[in-house]
Amino acid sequence: MKSQVYDVAVIGAGIVGLAHALAALKRGKSVVIIDRDARAVGASIRNFGFITITGQRRGATWKRARRSRDVWVALAEEAGIPIEHRGLLVTGRRPESKAVLEAFLETEMGSGCELLDQAQSKARHPEIGGADFSCALWSPHEVRVESRNAIPTIAAFLAEKGVTFLWQTAVRSISAPKVETSRGLVEAETIIVCPGDDLSTLFPERIAAYGVTRCKLHMMRLADPGFRLPGAIMSDLSLVRYRGYADLPESKALRTRLETEQAAHLDNGVHLIVVQSSDGSLVVGDSHHYAATPDPFAPDGVDELVRDEFVRAIGLPAPAVTERWTGTYASAPEDMFMDAPEPGVRLVMVTSGTGASTAFAIAEETIADLFSVNTGVHA
Repeated sequence: MKSQVYDVAVIGAGIVGLAHALAALKRGKSVVIIDRDARAVGASIRNFGFITITGQRRGATWKRARRSRDVWVALAEEAGIPIEHRGLLVTGRRPESKAVLEAFLETEMGSGCELLDQAQSKARHPEIGGADFSCALWSPHEVRVESRNAIPTIAAFLAEKGVTFLWQTAVRSISAPKVETSRGLVEAETIIVCPGDDLSTLFPERIAAYGVTRCKLHMMRLADPGFRLPGAIMSDLSLVRYRGYADLPESKALRTRLETEQAAHLDNGVHLIVVQSSDGSLVVGDSHHYAATPDPFAPDGVDELVRDEFVRAIGLPAPAVTERWTGTYASAPEDMFMDAPEPGVRLVMVTSGTGASTAFAIAEETIADLFSVNTGVHA
């Protein structure tokens, strides 16, 4: 391959890389995306496709999620990506859960949300009527897409708009403006590295400085239960997992109770998210196990804990499992970082499993940083 010159080279074709390509394209930049695989196969297609606002960490992450949701909605319409459903119902089975949700509603993050008592929730959402819960938080803010379809659709959309894709191309080294690849030299004024959970190939010492490890999670698809969910579903366990709830003082009492009543769930990082696909099937998860190199195994005991929480939250037997998979993502104390290893190069990593929910806003910030355009959103 002869050397090609672009305004922006993006390394990585997951959602973070695609988001940066879109943001650069909107600025009129010529863009190339380089990825070692033939298509995106990592966390970007293995997740729920759930663009989560409610429950994100207060401050920059919550603001980024709101902005990214707006970009998702606009892009979905333009690129022909179906929105599978909207909204989120968080069911609470314990009085401590209700206290957390009431405290959440007192923050700016609770704007537009409602706290329903059991009767109100069952009247509005009878499909969840068998569940034994005392209250439920309804959020209208979320949207859900089918990740395994949405990500390749975005890539195809960007290609139609003029973005060049170099698939099955490994990046060997970067020395701006040069990117040495397995298919020759690429040159770009600006280079944005979006490595997903690859901690070793490019700038490993910079990544290590942020305390990054990897998180493995279990996911599964359940058969159509015969009804449509009102939106995504979460439960008590999510209230001690998602930082928008878990950072509230009221969550301490809930965690103490859960440590007694559902210790195995907490030990395996289990909390519940349930979303629905166009064919009626449910995508359900997940769990969290941390290691620099997670093992490749997925014991059914962990899946059983997820299914157990499904039954507790939905109040119905779990439908048959039709598909299982694991995913991994980068994890660190902070939700993301943008690093400048050398002039003209940015290293961008989402380290909280919130890539689908925040990547578009992060990308706008990166491009603003590189091209001196103020977005008004800062960490």
